[in-house]
Amino acid sequence: MDLSKIKTLIDFVGRSNITELTVTEKDVTVRIFRTSPGEAAVAEPSQKPESTTSPVTDAPSSVEKTSHAVKAPVFGVLHKAPAPGEPPFVAIGDAVEEGQTLFIIEAMKVFNTIAAPRSGRITHLTDIDNGEVETGDLLAEIA
Repeated sequence: MDLSKIKTLIDFVGRSNITELTVTEKDVTVRIFRTSPGEAAVAEPSQKPESTTSPVTDAPSSVEKTSHAVKAPVFGVLHKAPAPGEPPFVAIGDAVEEGQTLFIIEAMKVFNTIAAPRSGRITHLTDIDNGEVETGDLLAEIA
């Protein structure tokens, strides 16, 4: 199974209500699961169905309890603005409403909008713009 298929499956699980998905192709088994609502999907590739693997977990972040971290749900190219030459969706210090667009991540020619999970004020923004981000990368913090 190639990496693009795995990324597509992870994106599917991340956008749906599915909590676990297991796919076997030839001698490779991939198990994708979400440990709790709102967390990114995690994939466990396995070369042999009988082998065991442990789930991949994110290291604890040093985010204050009063702020909420906005993390990349998928791997792709991060865009801070709706189009080249236009102002970014948000800047540090901006007040945002729940559901407001913060970023766009382009993954496999699909544009995924990243919305604010809650209302608040932007206290941190990533320096990455028009560059690649990994699943789970910190994009912003909302206080």
